[in-house]
Amino acid sequence: MEKEVKRVFSDFKNGLFSRRIFIRKLTMITGSTAAAMTLLPFLEENESSAAIMPEQDSGLITEFIEYPGETGEMKAFLARPEKGKRFPAVIVIHENRGLVPHIRDVTKRMAKEGFLSMAPDALSPLGGTPEDITNVGDMFKQLDSEKTVKNFVAAVKYLKTHPLSTGKVGCTGFCWGGAMTNQVAVNAPDLDAAVPYYGRQPLPEDVEKIKAPIMAHYAGNDAGINAGIPAFEEALKKYNKEYRIFMYEGAGHAFNNDSNPERYNEESAKLAWGRTIDFFKEKLK
Repeated sequence: MEKEVKRVFSDFKNGLFSRRIFIRKLTMITGSTAAAMTLLPFLEENESSAAIMPEQDSGLITEFIEYPGETGEMKAFLARPEKGKRFPAVIVIHENRGLVPHIRDVTKRMAKEGFLSMAPDALSPLGGTPEDITNVGDMFKQLDSEKTVKNFVAAVKYLKTHPLSTGKVGCTGFCWGGAMTNQVAVNAPDLDAAVPYYGRQPLPEDVEKIKAPIMAHYAGNDAGINAGIPAFEEALKKYNKEYRIFMYEGAGHAFNNDSNPERYNEESAKLAWGRTIDFFKEKLK
């Protein structure tokens, strides 16, 4: 029963169905509404403690900001080390659930490594990521893809000239954000490093525009995304681009998301994260 409860809770937190349907499913698993409602606070408390870095001892300064984008003011979450004056910068791009707590946590983890870390909210033109992400997929469908790319390219410009930045800027992203990271690399010639996680690749003819070195992470069990790797790598070689591709056998799509126990692969996530940090420290120094 425990595994089934975790699976249903994970699906609910990732917006696959509403809270009402979640309660109904939880009731069916536990046998009664009373049992379901008794269990719910423990699930939420455990998720919170596991997925969110404690603020009180983080050693970070965090804030919500706005920066100028193609469509107007873009919302973003900014984190940096408490000590220090200037830092290399890293853009963190969320999955197709928006700027959720998990991505804010990843942004803080990046800041803990010594970076000025910023996670823009792609849904800013629509008012930003809602607290209830049940129907967030419909919001993503409303975004103008070309303008969305430009909004993230604008983040590169913003961090290049930020008073707390050294002027070196990298970009990483996950799933939808991995694909967007590839697009930022294509469209921002002044980007200094890009690390897409299991993201759809750019068109082969667009690879020529990439100036930043690439480190791409892929899951072994992710056939749809992985189908694009051969053409991507061929283009990277053709245009003599600097790149590294890593495949994590046994892991599935979204293996870095530790707020989703059904997808998280601890071994692969830690290995990929270590490689990512080393890469950024090398390329953004």
